[in-house]
Amino acid sequence: MSGIKQLAGQTIWYGLSNVMARLLNFLLTPILTYLMVDQKGVKEYGDFSLLYAWIGVANIIYTYGLETGFFRFSSDAGISQKQLFNTTFGSHVITTLLLSGILLYYSQPISEFLEIGKLPQVIVITVFVMAFDTLATIPFAKLRQENRPRRYALIKIFGIVVNIGLVVLFVYFIPEYFSKSNNFLVRWVLHQNRVTLLVLANMVQSFFVFLFLYPEWKRFRFKINKDLWKTVVHYSTPMIIIGLAGMINEVMDRQMLKSFLPHSMDENMQIVGIYSANYKISIFITMFIQAFRMAGEPFFFRQKSATNARQVYARVMKWFVITLCVAYLFTGLYLHIWQNMIGKKYRSGLGIVPILLMANVFLGIYYNLSAWYKLTDKMYWGIIITAAGAVVTIIGNYFFIPKFEMYAGATVTMTCYGTMVILAYLLGQKYYPIPYAWKKLVAYLVITIVLFLINKKITSFTHNFWLKTAFASLFMCLFLYFVSRVEKKELQALPVVGRLFR
Repeated sequence: MSGIKQLAGQTIWYGLSNVMARLLNFLLTPILTYLMVDQKGVKEYGDFSLLYAWIGVANIIYTYGLETGFFRFSSDAGISQKQLFNTTFGSHVITTLLLSGILLYYSQPISEFLEIGKLPQVIVITVFVMAFDTLATIPFAKLRQENRPRRYALIKIFGIVVNIGLVVLFVYFIPEYFSKSNNFLVRWVLHQNRVTLLVLANMVQSFFVFLFLYPEWKRFRFKINKDLWKTVVHYSTPMIIIGLAGMINEVMDRQMLKSFLPHSMDENMQIVGIYSANYKISIFITMFIQAFRMAGEPFFFRQKSATNARQVYARVMKWFVITLCVAYLFTGLYLHIWQNMIGKKYRSGLGIVPILLMANVFLGIYYNLSAWYKLTDKMYWGIIITAAGAVVTIIGNYFFIPKFEMYAGATVTMTCYGTMVILAYLLGQKYYPIPYAWKKLVAYLVITIVLFLINKKITSFTHNFWLKTAFASLFMCLFLYFVSRVEKKELQALPVVGRLFR
């Protein structure tokens, strides 16, 4: 029980940082979708979203799984923590310089490949974003390993505040109030494409975040232990393939929407912008998943030697799924409220939100299930599972996007993650059996979907805001009551709040 309490406490702290960081970051969506409302603006938002999809792919190559390797070997008593940090951080310094140099040299061809050929400066700025983000990876991992989520949260939130402040300054404040200024910097900002300005804001954020992590890396010495480096890299490198396949699953829908929609390129990019804006409404699920991953990865490695480790993992999964179901209903039932987080120009894609929410539920379950191949050092199974998901993504989008457009991208994403969940569960039970209460978990998921569909059917007959909110609250309370009855014994054992369930 103490292990789960520790995980819960860590998740709450990482959750608070993620809630704050993602909510602050999510403010960019209404800011941008309300300001970028003309056709050019919607297209630029599509360009921005697509660029960041590729940044996600590049970040996997930049970091090559060393973060996971750091957690894996930091739990080994025979390995010096100082030596491990110097080796992993030093490795990142060397490879970041090499990769950044290559990308800067080829910035023009890369910008042409991404079809932003007139904006090679975007690639240059993006390279610096990825470089600073990579160099911050191991210091952030050090904070997580040392159980210091408060400092982690403070730095993350600070970075997001800097980003949002600069975006508002560049995209709104300067054009609105200083359009006639002769100041050199102001004139430069006014003549830049908005994609350039958004990426520039991100670069400044990444730089200051890395700077704020100085106490974590100030004692770094370029003393790389070759044997330790080989061991860590041998364990970590499969994460490159796992990560790349995972990014294909996560971002290929947008790339294939751009390529296979039967419209002009500008119209396709507008649809990508609408799709991406609606994708972000699943924030309440994604931020919890991210918080759990932040706390869960080091927790699983620390817990693995405990005699009751597998029972703990099973209980963690149960409460994780329950929380995901609550997050799904919290977003899906109150969609008439959350739709105001994006501009009206983007709301034609609201129908994909429930599908993408369930896709993220499956993704969260997969992240939880995937612990088994990391704990058993069978990383190749992670490659196979994510590759299978990538195949589903590519084939599904290729055949269905031309006809079903955004709905194809969303449904294929959900199918992909659902497939990965099934494979991870079946293989996990073979190589590292964990006594998951899978019947109960499936029941919770089915009840969640049924409640959402009933609410959708009932509220389709009215446009009254308060009536919709009342029905949403009713179904949310029904689910919470059901969980409280089923999990009554476990809830009664909780400190402080346990008496509420007696």
